[in-house]
Amino acid sequence: MAKNTVEKTPVTLLGLGAMGTALARTWLAAGHPLTVWNRSPARATALAAEGAEVAASVTEAVAANTLVVVCLLDDASVAEALAGTDLAGKDLVNLTTSTPAQARARAEWAIERGARYLDGGIMAVPPMIGVPEAGGYVFYSGSPELFERHQQTLGVPVGTTYVGEDAGFAALHDVALLSAMYGMFAGAAHAFALIRKEDIDPATLAPLLADWLVAMAPSVHQTADQLRSGDYTKGVVSNLGMQVAGTPTFLDTAAQQGVSPELLSPYFELMRRRLAEGSGEEDLTGVVDLLVR
Repeated sequence: MAKNTVEKTPVTLLGLGAMGTALARTWLAAGHPLTVWNRSPARATALAAEGAEVAASVTEAVAANTLVVVCLLDDASVAEALAGTDLAGKDLVNLTTSTPAQARARAEWAIERGARYLDGGIMAVPPMIGVPEAGGYVFYSGSPELFERHQQTLGVPVGTTYVGEDAGFAALHDVALLSAMYGMFAGAAHAFALIRKEDIDPATLAPLLADWLVAMAPSVHQTADQLRSGDYTKGVVSNLGMQVAGTPTFLDTAAQQGVSPELLSPYFELMRRRLAEGSGEEDLTGVVDLLVR
């Protein structure tokens, strides 16, 4: 009886860091023939035991299959690894973290060398790979035909979300979401700092904080609606004037608790600038326009 692996798309994977290794194992577990390469060959040993073909060079790895997935440290690593490699006729999927400009330049670079190109932004950490219920996914942008051709294979390790033909859009969506995440982390850090010297168990604040952030998260839909319409007073519950008036309380509390206001002050300053330039009846959406140069 023929093995079902022959029915699965063969994959070449360049890069076996924590993320690359997790991707490799899910493709292998799903029966995809897999060729791997890593700068440090020792990382491929365990995967060889699990059924992966270990290429001695990037050239050998790329030549092995049409679908070539790259998951390296950065864009410079991609350029170095693929320098001089024949990419003609290859379906190159780049999951290396990059900027939108780097992704667009890498797409042009690949197409000039006869390859088809997809860029990806991974919205997951390695433990989420191969675990559908974890909710991770990858943003993809670039050739829509290429995405359609390989969506099933690319969706084996983690979900897929196509965001447009512009090769830079996956990276842009990736960084946009992660930027919001770090803003949330900053707010949480300030909140924990406020109680740090008090007889308050951080573990008792944590569920309250998590629930509050979840409750506030849907406000992004109103922000998007206001940006689309241009009406920043639409559906306002707590207007800009009222919120600016309340900022001294936050700064005074920080001072009284011996906490630096450096995570809050820049945002409060933008709020004050917007109030000076606009209307107190607006929402906080106008801050977005102040950030765009």
